[in-house]
Amino acid sequence: MDLLGSILNSMDKPPTVNSQKSSLLKKQKEEMLKKQKEDRARLQAFRRDIEEKINKFIQNDSLQKYKFDPMDKVFRSIVHDVAEIAGIAAFSFGEEEIDRAVTLYKKEFAPCDEELAALRRGEEWDPLKAQADAERKEKEVQEEKEASRKRKSDVVPASNYQEKYHHLIGKEAALDAARVTQTNKQYGFVPSANKKDQRSIEQTLADIQSKKRKKLDHPDEPSSSTSNEASGSVQ
Repeated sequence: MDLLGSILNSMDKPPTVNSQKSSLLKKQKEEMLKKQKEDRARLQAFRRDIEEKINKFIQNDSLQKYKFDPMDKVFRSIVHDVAEIAGIAAFSFGEEEIDRAVTLYKKEFAPCDEELAALRRGEEWDPLKAQADAERKEKEVQEEKEASRKRKSDVVPASNYQEKYHHLIGKEAALDAARVTQTNKQYGFVPSANKKDQRSIEQTLADIQSKKRKKLDHPDEPSSSTSNEASGSVQ
């Protein structure tokens, strides 16, 4: 073997494309895992700091609320989670990615719905002004109800339905229907004076039985009265 051949055989083979790609992916994965580990450690340190601040806030009786500096959404979520565990009310106010921050409130000093709405609009909360506005709105509602009742009482029909439909119901029908009705104490009972048959019930039953016997004794003989007379006598 010549000298050149021995030198070439002793040299390492050049790296292939696949090996270069595999090495690059491995390096990227290591960097990603390293960054995730650093981020996790940073978030854990931030959480411990928030827990310490919230504990101090709870123990300080002179503080009713505490506002954090503006922070990203992921950090605000940690503040909300720690506050919920500690039993503290937490609300975020401000515009996202500009000045949105978390404010803590002790339970007994938590803001009402009206105050929350004002703070979310970026307005200062004035309890006296809010009470005056509530009273004004209540007064407006009462005035509107009173005006509505007055409008209903002042309504005059455009036409008289009695005159419009007198050819159907008659002129006196509506007046008769509007009268206060009285209970008829004899409802369901027919006075004897209105009966066509003046016989008593006993006499009526006796006549019916007599006609039945007569019909049985003389089946071919036609009856002198119809069955309607017997049936219609009992009313």
